Amino acid sequence: MQLQIDSSLIASAYRSIPRKAMMPMLNGRPDPQLQQALEKVSPQAIQKATTTSQDFEAMFLNSMFSQMTSGLKGEGPFGDTPGTGVWRSMLTEQYSKSFAKAGGVGVSDAVFRALIMQQASEAKPAPKEAA
Repeated sequence: MQLQIDSSLIASAYRSIPRKAMMPMLNGRPDPQLQQALEKVSPQAIQKATTTSQDFEAMFLNSMFSQMTSGLKGEGPFGDTPGTGVWRSMLTEQYSKSFAKAGGVGVSDAVFRALIMQQASEAKPAPKEAA
């Protein structure tokens, strides 16, 4: 399952675009369930879910990048010194943050959708107005 939604678009453009005008996409198709869920959740919750999902993806990517670089031995001025490992861990952390911020590999979109759907299901329905 690949969720194609630019959660930064929802968070940043949320104030200028009416909620009903946004149609999130899931696997290249409109996702009306997520749209309905977004209508039930506050803008602050949307921003928090966006940040949380992006942080989660950065953590996932950091773990993946750390595994990819664990067997590398340094050459050149840094060589294979104890400091190289510390430097490399900081470098992979920054790589993972920048990858996640740039869109990542799709993990944050799925996490964002799951968080919003859960919050919307727990939200209290608005009272109906008397006609």
